[in-house]
Amino acid sequence: MKTKAISSIFVLFAIAAGMASMAPAAFADHAEVSIGAVAESGFSQTCAASQGGSGCYTPSVATVDVGGVVTMTNTDPTGVHTFTSGTVNGFTPSPDGTFDTGVLMSNDAFEWVPTEAGTVPYYCMLHTWMVGEIIVQEAAAEEHADEHGDEHGDMKMSHSDEPIMVEISSNTADAGEMLAIDVTFTTMSGEGVEHINYNILATQNGEVVLEANDVHDHDGINEHMTAPLPAATSDDTPVEVEVIFNGYGLPDGEKTGPIGQVTTMQVVPEFGTIAMMILAVAIISIVAVTAKSRVVPRF
Repeated sequence: MKTKAISSIFVLFAIAAGMASMAPAAFADHAEVSIGAVAESGFSQTCAASQGGSGCYTPSVATVDVGGVVTMTNTDPTGVHTFTSGTVNGFTPSPDGTFDTGVLMSNDAFEWVPTEAGTVPYYCMLHTWMVGEIIVQEAAAEEHADEHGDEHGDMKMSHSDEPIMVEISSNTADAGEMLAIDVTFTTMSGEGVEHINYNILATQNGEVVLEANDVHDHDGINEHMTAPLPAATSDDTPVEVEVIFNGYGLPDGEKTGPIGQVTTMQVVPEFGTIAMMILAVAIISIVAVTAKSRVVPRF
């Protein structure tokens, strides 16, 4: 059975104004950039952002100018990797054809020259937990941002005109099985959002089965896997999931939005829908939480 929690955050302050201050850092001059693979990233997922790591590619987010050179090198001495443009949904890769290094042996390299601005996600075809992204900017983007204050190329870091929804969904699992937890961020109209930052924590009977902090996700859709559960999910032994929104922005940049908003869910094998609405006067916002399981919204 699929359980789901949705938290809608009605924010009554302008997010876009805060993003304008990020322009100098986000649009610095980047004619060349080099990306490598973390050592032993093919044998362990601990480097993955979804598991609390800083990323299995280094840097995990790179910025380059249109017409610049991106050098992708397999710097992992212990295995082979690819740098393949596209996305991964769970364990299912979807290449988009922008670039593909093919299998690189240790110290092999590949160069790519972007021809248009935008954000290009990529992954390793052999190890799908290895993901990264390349932000391609116009060479004069910094000057344009200074002159106009609102031009960010094709990067879409926030949606100031619509509220954001946080959806947590999961299946139940038996003792010894891993539990898949999906987290999706959208606007109220269902439009996707980008450059989402959050923490996720899952516990069962007080034991931590999943903890990932400072997760940065390009398209607002991510799947996390817990460790094997100590017990089957039930009314007496639910898996409690907590997602804390850390804001919009690049990993090392300034964050904006409803930072600190908490959405929680309990994964139990039960039916029925519980809906509740809380007026949070302290932050001048309304939080509406809907779930197909027991949901406890708090701040």
